[in-house]
Order: sequence, then C-alpha cells, then structure tokens
Amino acid sequence: MRLAFLGTPEFALPAFEALLDAGHEVVRAYAQPPRPAGRGRRLRPSPVQAFAEARGIPVATPASLRDPALQQDFAALRLDAAVTAAYGLLLPAAILAAPRLGCLNLHASLLPRWRGAAPIQRAILAGDRETGISVMVMDEGLDTGPLLLERGTPIGPETTGGDLHDRLARLGAEAAVEALAGLAEGTLKPLPQPVDGATWAAKLTREDRMLDWTRPAAELERRVRAFAPRPGARFAFRGESIGVGAAVVEAGGGPAGRVLDDSAAVACGEGVLRLLRLQRPGRSAMEAPAFLRGFPLPAGTDLLDAALPHPA
Repeated sequence: MRLAFLGTPEFALPAFEALLDAGHEVVRAYAQPPRPAGRGRRLRPSPVQAFAEARGIPVATPASLRDPALQQDFAALRLDAAVTAAYGLLLPAAILAAPRLGCLNLHASLLPRWRGAAPIQRAILAGDRETGISVMVMDEGLDTGPLLLERGTPIGPETTGGDLHDRLARLGAEAAVEALAGLAEGTLKPLPQPVDGATWAAKLTREDRMLDWTRPAAELERRVRAFAPRPGARFAFRGESIGVGAAVVEAGGGPAGRVLDDSAAVACGEGVLRLLRLQRPGRSAMEAPAFLRGFPLPAGTDLLDAALPHPA
C-alpha cells in the first residue's frame, strides 16, 4: 500500500520498520518538531524523524495539522492508508478523511480501557493483569474509533513500564502489518468499541512519580515499576529527590514513612516497602547496599518530615 506514517518516539519505530519490511511504500513520515535536548539545549530530532531521514523518506514536522495548505498537501499524497503510533498531535477531520482506507492508530491498551496519553503506566499503576495493543480506524474522538484487531499480553508481578513499552512496541509492529493485510484482503472489518469499560489514561505529571508513604506498600511498588527504568519513582530526603528503580513489598509495619532498618525498609500506610535500587540526582543508579554506604538512610528516620523538593 501507499502509506504515510505518523509517529514521534521510540515506541513507534518497530511499527515503522515493520511496514517497510512488509513491502509497503511509506511516501512521507510525520513527527512532532525537534525539541531542545542536552546541556547545550540544541534541537534534537525525534526517533521517528531520525529513522525516516536515515531511510531517505521525506519527513514533515509541523506543530499542528490544522493548516489548510498542509491538509491539501496531505490529500495530494493519494494514500491508501495512514498509520499512526504515539504521534502526539490531533488529526483533524480533513486529515482523517484523506486516505482511501482511513487512518489507523496503534494504541497501547485493550480499548476502551485506558484511552488517552499514558496507557502503559496507568495499567501498571492500577494493578491490571493484562493489557495489549489495539488497532483502530481513527475518528474525531480521542481513542474512540472502531477496532480492527486487538492483541493482549500479560502484566506480571515484576513487569516494569520499560518492559511493557518494549513488548507492546513489538506487538504493535506485528499488529500493524496484520491489520493492513486484513483491510487489503477484506478479512477485517472495523467494529465499534464496547460501550462499557472505558477508562482514561491521563497524562503523567511529575507528582505522579512521588512516593506517598501513607499509601499501601503494594501500591507504591506498582508505582516504582510503572516508572522504571525511566524517569523513576522518587521520594525526598536531605533536600534531595531520590530515585527508586526497584522495590519489593514485605510484611510488617510501623508509622508511615518511618525507615525501619539500615537496609532501606520503609513503613507505609499498609505493609513495608524495601528499596532495592536507588539514585541521587545526576548520579548513576545503584543497588541499595552500595548506595547506602555513601548515602545512608538511618533506621528511625521519618521520611514524612523531609522537605519535598520538586521531582527531578
């Protein structure tokens, strides 16, 4: 098929590459504009832009798709379909209507659960045992379009946000190729999403990463996994925002926020959270024993009394 691909971050790359490997002709890629990055704050192209340029595929990076001239240019591509994956910009009606078979979106959840910006982390935070990839034909709603296919994958007790991101990216690549083949052959028909079960995956904030010791340890352990390996869950101590890369729940208890021993066991609103991997701002992550040798968390410390700096 003659396609456009719209995506921005690393999550979209496996699907982009899989479409090319399957023999589809991607005549143009679209990505969000380059963002300042690094100490010099130089503009850095997104992974999708960099990949398209390396493959010699024309790439556009508009800040919006609402410009009528841009929409006319998109229609002039005479596309069979457009495929989007974590693009990050809304597609106006004129863009949605331009390709012959419509615009397909790869969404990292089993819709209608976790519509919105952060389905991977929200699924882990909620304690879901399964998530997946949905391929839908886009409409003007946000993740409300009819479904072509869904592919599920389990969320285990040790699954991190990074694990799930990579697994769903690979699953999305397979699903994109399968969905386009089904459309071409007429074996897949879009079906409306179920009426019940819709939830909203709100955009993540820095505050979402902070560990609230008054909450149950099981909830905080999910928060640690959801944000691992990057950007990491955090708590405040000695005026610093300390990252937590891994933790386990243990039996026991005490006043919420109280450090119970010299090996980073912290009492929570329910249960105990033992911190296994820690990181100071600007430093490398370390296993707890090595971290604590240089930056101890003494037994009896009350972390609820620590000043709460803004998360790094």
